[in-house]
Amino acid sequence: MSPREVQAGPELRYLKDLWDESVASALDEPETLRYRSNLLGADLRITNFGGGNTSSKLKQRDPLEDRDVEVLWVKGSGGDLGSAQRGGFATLYLQKLRGLERIYRGVEHEDEMVDCYPLIRFGVNPVAPSIDTALHGFLPFAHVDHLHPDWATALAAAANGRERLEEYNRRFGHHLLWLPWQRPGFELAMMLKRAVEASPSADGAVLGCHGLFTWGDTQRECYRRSIRVIDQFGQFVQEHVERKGENLFGGSLHSMRPDSREIVQEIFPILRGCVSSHERAIGSFSDLPEVQRFVNSRDGQRLAYLGTSCPDHFVRTKMRPLFVAWDPARDSAAALKEILGRSLAEYRREYEQYYREFAKPDSPGMRNPNPTVVLVPGVGMFTFGKSKKEARLTGEFYVNAIHVMEGATALESGPPPQTLPQSGKAAPTEAFDVCHNYVSLPPKEAFGIEYWPLEEAKLRRQPPEKELSRKVAFIAGAGHGIGREAALLAAGRGAHVVAADLDLEAAEMVGREVAESGGRDAAVSTALDIRDRASVSSALAKAVEAFGGIDILVNTAALFPASADGRITDEQWRLTLEINVTGNHLLTSEAEKIFSAQGLSGAIVLTSSANAVVAKRGSEAYDVSKAAVSHLVRELAVRLAPRVRVNAICPATVVKGSTMFPRDRVLASLTKYGIEYSVEESTEELRSRLARFYAQRTLTGASIDPADCAEAILFLAGERSRCTTGHLFPVDGGLVEAFLR
Repeated sequence: MSPREVQAGPELRYLKDLWDESVASALDEPETLRYRSNLLGADLRITNFGGGNTSSKLKQRDPLEDRDVEVLWVKGSGGDLGSAQRGGFATLYLQKLRGLERIYRGVEHEDEMVDCYPLIRFGVNPVAPSIDTALHGFLPFAHVDHLHPDWATALAAAANGRERLEEYNRRFGHHLLWLPWQRPGFELAMMLKRAVEASPSADGAVLGCHGLFTWGDTQRECYRRSIRVIDQFGQFVQEHVERKGENLFGGSLHSMRPDSREIVQEIFPILRGCVSSHERAIGSFSDLPEVQRFVNSRDGQRLAYLGTSCPDHFVRTKMRPLFVAWDPARDSAAALKEILGRSLAEYRREYEQYYREFAKPDSPGMRNPNPTVVLVPGVGMFTFGKSKKEARLTGEFYVNAIHVMEGATALESGPPPQTLPQSGKAAPTEAFDVCHNYVSLPPKEAFGIEYWPLEEAKLRRQPPEKELSRKVAFIAGAGHGIGREAALLAAGRGAHVVAADLDLEAAEMVGREVAESGGRDAAVSTALDIRDRASVSSALAKAVEAFGGIDILVNTAALFPASADGRITDEQWRLTLEINVTGNHLLTSEAEKIFSAQGLSGAIVLTSSANAVVAKRGSEAYDVSKAAVSHLVRELAVRLAPRVRVNAICPATVVKGSTMFPRDRVLASLTKYGIEYSVEESTEELRSRLARFYAQRTLTGASIDPADCAEAILFLAGERSRCTTGHLFPVDGGLVEAFLR
């Protein structure tokens, strides 16, 4: 059988063949590469987000020489296979890439080759090639996949990995090669090239402590081989995992706490504050079954300390997570808080020592020494990043790492060999640590990846962060009017948004609007009745659960009581003060607990009114309530200083989009002021008429729009007003009667 034929074997057990020939046949070769890549990236069991790369060697017309040349199309640096588009692939002259071998000066100088890539680009293509470009280019196959499936990486990280690979090859009729550990780059490309030349019948390769290479003569063949090889790795590894059963990771040492969710609520803001000591982070939490099994196991702490193996993992998860030595059966939640503090301090010290030990004169400066993954027995896994998406992905990567450790330890068949198959020119056997057959990457090699100048360059290519990036804005009254505009504006400036409203359907709609522009991780929605402390506590708990805490608290919810004769009932009076005053008290007092636990700077922006200083007939309840809000702002500013700033906006009448101006109230006001209108007009048209009337009373003559109020709110919530607290910010178009006095 030709080594390039798709291997026969049992049907797929875990993966699905998603290839649709009716779709693929209508695509040109670059689009078919994109299609193949998207199919592979659609399943996290095949490769993790942003990990792996694909390539095709295609014939194209050279516009400079007017002849056909071979062009290597390869996934761009930092791209994701699942979402890659045609424009996300780098293109290079294949023969010129291969010609770099002539000037290659050895592993100490391999990064020089990357500096040559811009010189051999084909066409006007600014996409930076993947660091694995040379590995694809020097293979003699038309189409190549480089992936990091957990099942294959488990074998790559096994002390008996080479032996198990031979067993796998015999069983499934493959000829996969084994290569020892070598950092991705030109040297590894030369190693893989020589290995394939020595074994021309090979149909793939396993890279020690790294991942998997497969190939084919056609796009379809390459895809089919990749999923078949990976599925068969799954069959091979899972059989051993199932045999281990309850003895995985040495068996269970702890159990989940029955109050684990309450503990998450209690410690998440504390953790977020601690890991934000250098730069603010957004959190994510997971208690998936595999996470529970790992954090509660006998070997979990030791395995976690060894660190991950696959380079794609620890670029996000750091070399190792923080495993909190807390006994959930014996220790209290209060003890957990103390243990967390000590553990985080020790983690930072060890990280600083790690940096000092391996840093070179040309290494980038030390990055944030805080962990991105925190494992707590009996509770679960907390992960952190610059955004919710990054925090979630970090958690997914560590779940990948757990699967790798699970598979590698399950493949154990005795003491590790005297010479580990991962060892080679890059690192000898004694540099690796082994725990129950799992082989972690040596710290020196991990440092070489984490502080690689090429990784630093990848970070520099990322777009700049926005004004409110890394912050969480909890907006009460987000379903309508000013609250809705504030939510959308906060999201546009980079904030994560918790849209809270008594009208849950409206809050959910705003949450969807935020997600459409900022991504599915950017917003959550929740019901909120600010009159009820339990409802307030529950809504804020939703923010903690989603993001780890809050940084900005905004309240735009309010009530204006109205009646046909201009007089209100005692119940309306009570309800107005309950919503407009007591609601702000309940909201801020519950939020204060989170601000205190985090220990981070924060901002509160409430909504008062020009009515707080302008006495008028018929609006006593509303005006008095807003006067109380104005003074509450001053009181809160004193109490929460210096950590949390408290301010308020004081708009004049905002009619557009306001729930306080239902159609009947608008009609009554238009009649009261003698403004002509037609009952055929829409409510918004009628509101516009009324707003123009109110605008005539101001110095600017401008109608007050919800967007104007949102701009003021976000100014007060952001760092541009960092020295402002206890302030009442007019947004009234210049209403002379409301001048503060």
